[in-house]
Amino acid sequence: MAEMLDIIAPFFNEAESAIAFVGLLDRLEVAVAERFGMTVRKILVDDGSRDGSAETFAATLSGSWEIVRLSRNFGKEAAVLAGLDHSRGDMVLIMDSDLQHSMDISLRMIGELVEHPQIDVVYAQNDRREGSWRRSQLARLFYRLINSSQRFDIPENAGDFRVMRGAVARALTSVRDKRRFNKGLFAWAGFRQKAVLYSPENRGGGTSKWTRFNLIAFSLEGFTSFSVIPLRVISLIGLLAAFAGLAYGVKVLFEVLFYGIAVPGYPSIMVAVVLFGGLNLALLGLIGEYVWVTLSESKDRPVYIVRDVLHGNAPEQVAPGK
Repeated sequence: MAEMLDIIAPFFNEAESAIAFVGLLDRLEVAVAERFGMTVRKILVDDGSRDGSAETFAATLSGSWEIVRLSRNFGKEAAVLAGLDHSRGDMVLIMDSDLQHSMDISLRMIGELVEHPQIDVVYAQNDRREGSWRRSQLARLFYRLINSSQRFDIPENAGDFRVMRGAVARALTSVRDKRRFNKGLFAWAGFRQKAVLYSPENRGGGTSKWTRFNLIAFSLEGFTSFSVIPLRVISLIGLLAAFAGLAYGVKVLFEVLFYGIAVPGYPSIMVAVVLFGGLNLALLGLIGEYVWVTLSESKDRPVYIVRDVLHGNAPEQVAPGK
């Protein structure tokens, strides 16, 4: 019996690129059958779209497919998990539906996995840095900080675009973090992984859903999920400030005892109040982020809720959540 490849593609308001993406999936299915002798099943996850994306996909998809429609927008991280929960293939390919992930790189990654049985995961690593020099340096700093003092490394510029063996996909579904940071979870899970460099294609339509604020929030999600470094940095700053205050106190005492210099009054007090007040507020805010993550996990709400699953043109009602 031929092995099966599941293609998981989450989408949110991608009606403009839907038809072109279905064409890419059809070509990819033919190429996978010809090169590797594998059957393909397409699993698309509708992350609460409001532009008729699911209906467009349902009207144009062919072959074996299903569309998992979530009850609202839960975010891409949750949508990927929903796709993994519905997969049962021997291999699983995760790709975006905006046409930035090309067929050639997909086939190359699948080929690497087929030809090297010792490899469990092949992921695409973006070799084209977009944005300003400052943004690229901040990205480097982010990965250096989050990877410090870890037993695993989160690869830089690697996202969800990857192919994995079915056993890896099943292992990932057992990780039910509510506040999900997939880059970290893929790395944390381990297995033998290999990178393939690629340059993203242009979007097939629409605009990116990632704003600058979303990227900052996503980075903070990564820190609070996988690193204690922010707390240690704030603690170190507080320790340095305490030493600086002690040194300043010794200096003032020395000047009064030996030189009779008057102790500075209002300005020095205000500087100390503002400095230590700001540090305390920053520390409280950071601790609050970690507490919020803990609270979210303790509530044990489902990561996502499924509205229904489309097979062909008929919806199949499923359990209300996962």
